[in-house]
Amino acid sequence: MTAVAWEPSAGDGNARAGVMSTPHGDVETPNFMPVGTRATVKTMDVEDLRTVGAQIVLANTYHLMLRPGEAVVSKLGELHGFMAWSGPILTDSGGYQVLSLNPTITEEGLVFRSTYDGARVELTPERAVAVQEALGSDIAMVLDVPVPLPSPRRLVEEAMHRTHRWAERALDAKQRDDRALFGIVQGGADPDLREQAAKDIAALGFPGYGIGGLAVGETADERDLALDAAIPQLPPARVRYVMGLGDTEGMLAAIARGVDLFDCVIPTRLARHGKALTRSGDISIKRAEWVEDETPLDDGCSCLTCRRYSRGYLRHLYTTSEPLADRLLTVHNLTYTFDLLRMARTAIAAGRFNEFRQHVVAARVGE
Repeated sequence: MTAVAWEPSAGDGNARAGVMSTPHGDVETPNFMPVGTRATVKTMDVEDLRTVGAQIVLANTYHLMLRPGEAVVSKLGELHGFMAWSGPILTDSGGYQVLSLNPTITEEGLVFRSTYDGARVELTPERAVAVQEALGSDIAMVLDVPVPLPSPRRLVEEAMHRTHRWAERALDAKQRDDRALFGIVQGGADPDLREQAAKDIAALGFPGYGIGGLAVGETADERDLALDAAIPQLPPARVRYVMGLGDTEGMLAAIARGVDLFDCVIPTRLARHGKALTRSGDISIKRAEWVEDETPLDDGCSCLTCRRYSRGYLRHLYTTSEPLADRLLTVHNLTYTFDLLRMARTAIAAGRFNEFRQHVVAARVGE
């Protein structure tokens, strides 16, 4: 038995609902992981996360290996004890963040400078696995080589093949049987490369698969074509996870194609910039039109923010730089996101996912 497994519960066309079992509990899918880069989702504590509906969270290998270091996290109870979160945790390998620092890429791995003190740091596929096993996450990700889009086909193909070779090395480096390691499909926006990458990574037998290198500059049509090419090549009984995707329309499009899991900074980052996600479209709380507005952010939302506070009050908090504004908007945006995924699961079980998707998209554009 693998440490992480997925069981289907309902299907509607290619859309599917199920349950992902992990060492720290079950996760209903499709589902969303809020990003806790440094072992914290910004402005939220673990009670907030449980209240808004989080079942699993993501933490970042790159940042945690540098500050405070995986040895410190391991000594303080691994990630679950360190951040006092008893539910499942997924850690990304650090590849995406590292590549934004313009590292030196060799067949051995990545060499970059720490964003904290400028020190030289090496990250190899083996090191990425070792760090994540020390952190104790339920799901670790292999070190991959994402590329910005658009990029030349030669560069995309080279990164795809290197990701595959690094995945083989990561599997050989894995030590803990009580934790899972997921592979990653690369291939850019090229459907042929995506299909090949998915076939190659699937052949390695991971219990789940991240589809990486998307939400990095491609169009929605290019993203969907990449998913259409990759997903049929992945084992149907394994988890499918689109990395870095978290907008409403994008997640619904991916769910329609059979995706189970998402992560993204959109709900939390937008909150810190005064943006609220609502069923009738996204709004900026900074706008002067809300000064005397007595209504909640979203009449259909049951979060603490919408139950207690008006748009006028939230605008006041934001424009006066009160920290409470960030927390209340984050509570709302995460509640919106988890409600969306919960309703998607319900719609799949009822055999009406396409109708649900069309209704959500139309309401957000005012149709």
